[in-house]
Amino acid sequence: MAPMALPTAPVVAVSLIGGYLIARETKKRELGGAVLAVGGFVAGREWVQKVGAGKAAVLIAIYLLGFGASHPLAKKIGAWPAVFAAAGTSAASAYVLADRAGGN
Repeated sequence: MAPMALPTAPVVAVSLIGGYLIARETKKRELGGAVLAVGGFVAGREWVQKVGAGKAAVLIAIYLLGFGASHPLAKKIGAWPAVFAAAGTSAASAYVLADRAGGN
């Protein structure tokens, strides 16, 4: 029996939100970055298995670009709304491209 695939939308949402929260509360950005890296690694591994390297690369780019875009966006709309926007965009992309019916 094959192992059940891990849904990645919650993984990326929690890692983006949790990474920000940990960095903010501890004042150690590297801890937040570690959460982001672990979440990206776990999701990326699942994406490669579910939808192949091409779509996985697109999803990883969305995840990282969302993280990067949240910084300038935070100056315009605030930190938490920017984090939620990045997490929501990444999670929605993961669901549509990979999680929903195996990404096919």
